[in-house]
Amino acid sequence: MEQRVVTIIGGTGFVGRYVVKQLAAAGYTIRVISRNPNSALHLKTSGNVGQIVLESADLTNPKSLVGKIEDSYAIINLTGIMFESGTQTFAGLHTHGTEKLAQMAKAAGVKRFVHLSALGVDKASGSHYARSKMLGEKAVLDAFPEATILRPSVIFGPEDNFINLFACMANLSPALPLIGGGKTRFQPVYVGDVAKAVTASLSRPECMGQIYELGGPEVLTFKEILQFTLKTLGLKRFLLPIPFSVAPAAALCAELFGKIIYPPLLTRDQVKLLKYDNIVSTGSQHFAHLGISPTAIEIVAPEYLARYHKKALGVKYA
Repeated sequence: MEQRVVTIIGGTGFVGRYVVKQLAAAGYTIRVISRNPNSALHLKTSGNVGQIVLESADLTNPKSLVGKIEDSYAIINLTGIMFESGTQTFAGLHTHGTEKLAQMAKAAGVKRFVHLSALGVDKASGSHYARSKMLGEKAVLDAFPEATILRPSVIFGPEDNFINLFACMANLSPALPLIGGGKTRFQPVYVGDVAKAVTASLSRPECMGQIYELGGPEVLTFKEILQFTLKTLGLKRFLLPIPFSVAPAAALCAELFGKIIYPPLLTRDQVKLLKYDNIVSTGSQHFAHLGISPTAIEIVAPEYLARYHKKALGVKYA
């Protein structure tokens, strides 16, 4: 295939490393832009010599992107945060920075734009995170109508901050919290499948101007996810229900504690998100429309959770 340049914004994060690997295998020339490119030198091993280039820029400062996207065939925006810190705010990154990026891409004649959003942001009213993501989607489609929007459910994989977090907590505490009783439903999606969706979005003309909701093959409640994690680890823990009426106070304590030990385990905004199911909507376009069969959590997670197993760690409370 023609050596097309794909520029990835936020390509050094959890999802980014898998996207880089997929695109390198597909033959693209890849420019990875992040605030700290030196921390991602390992990404260069995903491709041939010179195929992957690292550049420094910050989406919250659009001027830093000038001269770094003009020769791109496609832009992939993977930037996102789950909590605010310093200059990294929901509005600044998810909305205003994303809007400016889409406008710059359109002005530069970029042909394709893929934007990674999140499942359920159109329903979770009251959440600053969800609102900033939803406004970001709108800004992208206003500036770049041919863009492809991908909305994954909670993403799991060896480097995730979801299943790994619960596994770590299970090895430190005799109890795990069930926010809202653990009834919120998710469709955990494998990070490798999300990367495949990004790659498919670039190669399929029918993906232009479309929104895809990405969920795994199983719908699991928050409680069922914790139970799966504990079973995989061979641990027994008390699951402590925390009503939504109490959860904001607990989250505030976690935020204050997060100023000492970063990042916070839970925020008040995340509590708002947990009031809404995180599953694919009926009638939406999803993995099947991209020719992808999603991977079940039972196939991948046990392999990377092995490092937390009680037999390996000699954990108490088992």
